[in-house]
Amino acid sequence: MEHQLLCCEVETIRRAYQDSNLLNDRVLQTMLKAEDNYLPATNYFKCVQKEIVPCMRRIVSTWMLEVCEEQKCEEEVFPLAMNFLDRYLSVEPTKKTRLQLLGATCMFLASKMKETIPLTAEKLCIYTDNSIRPGELLQMELLVLNKLKWDLASVTPHDFIDHFLSKLPIHQDTKQILCKHAQTFVALCATDVKFIANPPSMIAAGSVAAAVQGLNLKSMDDALSSQQLTDFLSQVIRSDPDCLRACQEQIESLLETSLRQAQQHTVSTDTKSMDEEVDLSCTPTDLCADPGLGDGQEGAEQGESDSGGSPSTWRDLECSSWGPSTIPPDRTPPTPRDTAGPPSDASNPRWNGLSTPEPPRCPMRAEEPLVPHSPGVDQPPPA
Repeated sequence: MEHQLLCCEVETIRRAYQDSNLLNDRVLQTMLKAEDNYLPATNYFKCVQKEIVPCMRRIVSTWMLEVCEEQKCEEEVFPLAMNFLDRYLSVEPTKKTRLQLLGATCMFLASKMKETIPLTAEKLCIYTDNSIRPGELLQMELLVLNKLKWDLASVTPHDFIDHFLSKLPIHQDTKQILCKHAQTFVALCATDVKFIANPPSMIAAGSVAAAVQGLNLKSMDDALSSQQLTDFLSQVIRSDPDCLRACQEQIESLLETSLRQAQQHTVSTDTKSMDEEVDLSCTPTDLCADPGLGDGQEGAEQGESDSGGSPSTWRDLECSSWGPSTIPPDRTPPTPRDTAGPPSDASNPRWNGLSTPEPPRCPMRAEEPLVPHSPGVDQPPPA
């Protein structure tokens, strides 16, 4: 009898199916009433925080978003983590040196709330370049839970998207694409401090309207036109249509700004890589002075392009120890030995065909006359 493999050796993530019975008006009205209880203070930068400014929040939110994307977390993890962070900063003065620890802790808690397999403390510490220890993360977790009064069931814009889409006359396949675009807009709004004052229902409605506008779905049905869709969603969330339209315009403007910055970052990265290839083919010994490992001007420029902000901003935040989120936890960063110059022998195929150039002569000494003198003579040579 032939043996059959009845077990599944591949580790799969089990997720519950979405319950369509929860997409009713009673649940929607309950969320609309409860969302105000989880809104952070809009003026905590002026009234509570003394060291943290809005640009620091943008830096840590961008880092948190990159970590969530690389770990393929659920879409609800990042907005929920940002809600925890804003609510904590609304009640507790925090030093800027502990802002990354707070961001990692909020991701730790949000992952436990929404993920089947949550992020571990050790993995989050790796993403901080081991600037924090797992014990510090666990202690900060208790502090955040205490300040939030253990109320972590926050209402986020993701909770409203499915309710809004279920009320629109669109096909199921189009609904999935529309939901994905709306979730992207929600993540962008979570990184911008201007959307703190907006309730989650308005952000979700503006994201859905912006997604319909971007996918040009208004041509398929007259009910999806910009004016009618805005009026319909404003009635659902019981808001002013002009406020919802203004929120949609802010979301579209934020998307344009983000795409423009991404294009500029891509162009600058490609230009820098081309320059590095030219330098590599001309002078391979220049790799001994790796700009990413030293403190020179080139290293500052590289840090500026990678971080998305000026180096002075990172120094003000005192986040020079922040590790790059693009390095997976199961891979170690390259050591200086891996990025050093060519080896002493020519056996390495990486450097085949590249000849070590002659060291440059100093221009000041090249103009001086060469006067021969005996090595045993103590007196200096004549000028």
